Parts: sequence; C-alpha cells; structure tokens
Amino acid sequence: MPSFRHEQLHDSQGALRIAGLDEAGRGPLAGPVVAAAAVIDRGAAGRKLLKLIDDSKKLEHEDREAAYAAMVASGLVTFGVGEATVAEIDRLNILQATYLAMRRALQALALQPDIVLVDGNRVPPQLGCRAEPIVGGDALSYSIAAASIFAKVTRDRAMARLAEAHPGYGWETNRGYGTEEHLVALRSLGPTVHHRRSFAPVRLLLEPTLPKVAGEA
Repeated sequence: MPSFRHEQLHDSQGALRIAGLDEAGRGPLAGPVVAAAAVIDRGAAGRKLLKLIDDSKKLEHEDREAAYAAMVASGLVTFGVGEATVAEIDRLNILQATYLAMRRALQALALQPDIVLVDGNRVPPQLGCRAEPIVGGDALSYSIAAASIFAKVTRDRAMARLAEAHPGYGWETNRGYGTEEHLVALRSLGPTVHHRRSFAPVRLLLEPTLPKVAGEA
C-alpha cells in the first residue's frame, strides 16, 4: 500500500508542496499518452480518502472511478493533466512524447510544486523543478498513486469516446492495447487516424508488400 514516507523525506528539506507524477498509455497501439500531476493536502486528507488511493493498475475500473470522484469532491487533491497526441508520439517517439505529456501535466497545476516524485527510473527533462524518480512509485507514494488514477481515468474516458466514433476495435474495453480483438480488427478494418503509425503492428500493415521474387511460391 502507498504511504507518505517519500513525501516526508523531503519535508525536512523545506519542500512545502510535493507533487506526484505518472502516466497512462505508453504501450497501446492507439490513442494519446496521458500524464497527471497530483498534490495532496497531507494535513487534511483523512483515512477515508486515502484508503481509496492506490496504484491504478491494482484497482478495478469502478474503484478507480470512485477514487477519482472522491479526490475531486474532497477539494484536498489538486491535479493537472497533460497529453501527447498520436501525431506527437509518431514524430518524437513514445518516450519523448511521455515526457512532453508529463511537462504539460505539471504546467496544468494551478501552483507549481517545490519537488515532484516521478514514477519510474528517470526524471523527464525540463520539468522546471526538482524531481526524484521512484521505481514502482505508484505503489509506494500516495501522491504518485493519485496521479496514476487521474491519468488512467482520463485516458480510459478518452478511449471510450473514441470507441463510439470508431466501433469494432474494442477500445471501450482494451483501451487501444494490442489485444487479439484489436489486432483482428486492425487487419480487417485497417488503421484509423488514432493509431500510432510508429508502432510495429500498425506500421507493418501500412508498409507496401514487397513484390515476389520470380519462381517464389
């Protein structure tokens, strides 16, 4: 379960405002990558709210939605969301596009943090503040776990809207990941404008078939 241990380590260093930062959607074949930054009022957030907050990957869909709603309703969690589009993913690569989404998420916060705790083993460049990477941070830090929920719920909702406009790919459930259902639809229906051309399963469909060599079966 998450705790505020990592946040408390920075309290003695004068970090008054600590944000968690996480992303959702690095692996899918379709849709944007979304990042979120979250700042929890640690002095006011009670156990009833905190027990809802966990690594988004460990929560069922309904529990993520409930945690999202509770954090917003409480007024005790400030958050910002940023995304990088499919075009930006294809142009920059997924890692750099993820960093871009993270910078945008931080910029969307009403007040910038003194330090940001980032899920993962790298600090994105040009964040504009001090940062500490924490491997598996969404399972260790309440701030990062909260960010993971905001990012995941925001992206899932976006993919559900795209699923209505582009039926057949199963995005309402697979969220753009390369499930068998999605791959079958991709081969039969072809790629949409929301598919990532730089990802191999999509790129291979778009590449022209090489002509057969004479005598080849």
